[in-house]
Parts: sequence; structure tokens; C-alpha cells
Amino acid sequence: MALRHSFEKSGNFLFKHRGQIPLILFAIAVPAIFLTDNDYFLKSKMAYWILLGGSVLLTFFGQVIRSIAIAKSAKQTSGRNTWGHEAKALNQTGIYSTVRHPLYLGNFFIWIGIVCFVGNPWFALIVSLLFWLYYERIAFSEEVFLEREFGDEYIEWSLKTPAFIPSFKHYAKSEVRFSVKTLLRREYPGISAAIIGFLFVDFVRNWIYFGEPKWLVSHGVILFVALMISLVLRTLKHHTDVLREEDRS
Repeated sequence: MALRHSFEKSGNFLFKHRGQIPLILFAIAVPAIFLTDNDYFLKSKMAYWILLGGSVLLTFFGQVIRSIAIAKSAKQTSGRNTWGHEAKALNQTGIYSTVRHPLYLGNFFIWIGIVCFVGNPWFALIVSLLFWLYYERIAFSEEVFLEREFGDEYIEWSLKTPAFIPSFKHYAKSEVRFSVKTLLRREYPGISAAIIGFLFVDFVRNWIYFGEPKWLVSHGVILFVALMISLVLRTLKHHTDVLREEDRS
């Protein structure tokens, strides 16, 4: 099998199973937390809050990137599925005129924020490298699909738009309005997963440090609110037309 075909095949496989990323991260985070000097973060409130604040900012930054891309995407330009890539139109304006894969860039910052909350720089470095390899392969398969689908139009856009590091040299304003409904409909699962990720790291760190499960009241409140909001949005999405818009995917 040619290397190009091998990359495309593996990229398609990883794309279809991208929903398992949080589970994998949670699994490898446990030994990383165990090997981290938790005394420093649990004995110093300032160190803990600086770590938490910086980590949340990274995750928030990633969510902002995703939100801009999702909320200003026109209909048939992308879709959430597990069977493969799909697109009937090519995003070339707005954030897509600065970077070809804003969703993957956003995902990186979202999850690296949670990883940084572990407090282990080696773990953050390893996960960053793994993310790069993972999304590079997915992006490769996606670009092969887009080149087949749109031909010269895609090639012309890709030649002037970087893959992951944004550049505003060829920025083109998007005429698509920002849709809060689209944002709520499509992003609530990811936001909930990120919140659970932070809670998971904090819970495991306390368990390892104190030698027994230590579930804080604040953990329960945050988790309850996040799950209730997700439940409401899921209900609105699947059982009503409140969040539905005809001109959006």
C-alpha cells in the first residue's frame, strides 16, 4: 500500500473513532497524576489557583476558536458524524481564511488545558506530541477528501491558508452570521466533557494525595449544573425545533 493511501486510511480510522479521545486521556492521566508532585499544588492555594486558572484559560481559548468556527459555518460545509468526512461546500472565509483546521486547533487547546491541570510538564509535552501526530493524520485524510471533492478550488485555498498556525495575511470576512443556536446545539457535549475532565483530574489528585476518595461539594455542584444544562440542550435539540435553523448544518 502506498504511503499516501496508508496515511489516508489511518486518518479515516482515527476520524471515525475521535470520540474516544477523552476516555484515552482520562486513562493515561491517572498514572501521570500519580507521578506528579501533588504536595506542591495541594499545600499551596496560590499554586493551585494559578495552575487551575492557566489551564482553564487554555481550554477557554480553544473553545472560543471552536465556537467561532462552528457558529459561523454555513450549511453543508461540515457535519458531525462517525462514518467519515462530508462537505458540500468549502469554508474559505472568516476563521477558515486564517487556518484550514480551526476545529482541530481548538480541540488541541481545550484538551491541553486539562492536561496542564495535571501539573506534570512531561505529561503535557507527551500529550502535545501525540495530539500533533493524531490530528495530522486526520487532517491529511480530510484534505485528501476535500481535494477530491472541490479540486482546484481547494488547492488554491490550501496554498494560501496554513494548516494549524493561523495567519491573517489573506483574511476574508465571513458573511455568515454568528449563530448562538448552532453553537448551543453542536457544542454542549464537548463543553460538558471538558468540565468533567477538570473535575476528574481534581478528584483523582485528591484521592491519590489523601489516600481515599475525596469528593468536594463544589465538584458535585459543578457536575450537576453541567449535566442539567447538557440534558436541557439535548432535549431541545432532539425533541423540539428551538435550536434548529434551516440555513445551518
